[in-house]
Amino acid sequence: MRNRPVALVTGGRRIGSALAAALADRGFDLVLSYAQSESEARAAAVAAESRGARSVVLRADLREVSACAALVDATVEAFGRLDAFVHMASVYVERPFADLTVEDWNASMDVDLRAAFLCAKAATPHMRRIGGGHIVLVSDWIAASGRPRYPGYVPYYVAKAAVIALTEALALELAPDRILVNAVAPGPVLPPQDLSAESYAAVERAVPLGRWGGAESVAKAVVGLLESDFITGETIRVDGGRHLR
Repeated sequence: MRNRPVALVTGGRRIGSALAAALADRGFDLVLSYAQSESEARAAAVAAESRGARSVVLRADLREVSACAALVDATVEAFGRLDAFVHMASVYVERPFADLTVEDWNASMDVDLRAAFLCAKAATPHMRRIGGGHIVLVSDWIAASGRPRYPGYVPYYVAKAAVIALTEALALELAPDRILVNAVAPGPVLPPQDLSAESYAAVERAVPLGRWGGAESVAKAVVGLLESDFITGETIRVDGGRHLR
């Protein structure tokens, strides 16, 4: 068996292929999990395998507490180790505050926040065993900017703001184990499929760099954090300067 580092990536429906390719190029074997988007996860696996990586695709409902540890265990069973955990799974639903339910609240908290904590907790002993590792969580440029900008996303915003706090707390807790914990906070990266041409152009005007970032911008940020041995507890906005306006 080749002695390659192993990364577990959750979610990443629209960014997964770019991230998988980037990680494969850096020598990682991959476990990719999905909840509903199997075809996208398998496409990401193909992108990785075309670059010489081995990959495993697993379904995991991260709303379930037991699924988090089971996913980590399956990763280690498949490849014998775990070097990096990247949590991209998220619930992003627009809903007016008056219509919000407890189920809506829990959906965001369970996937965006609790699953990040539980998977990181399960991954830590395996990383400690090999002398360290990396955890990268995904927040949002709006949460990283410290104030909400768009109504209708209360659970999402709160969960993504809490992800930043979790990143900082875990970085402090796990530093003695040489486990580095960071977050990326994407901004205008990929437009929604139903976005009008007018709205697309409006976003371009709002971004100081004048364009959408593309999936590769997030992949590059994640890879950069995985390659660092002295950045921890940080949240990197990948938004083309959008937070400056």
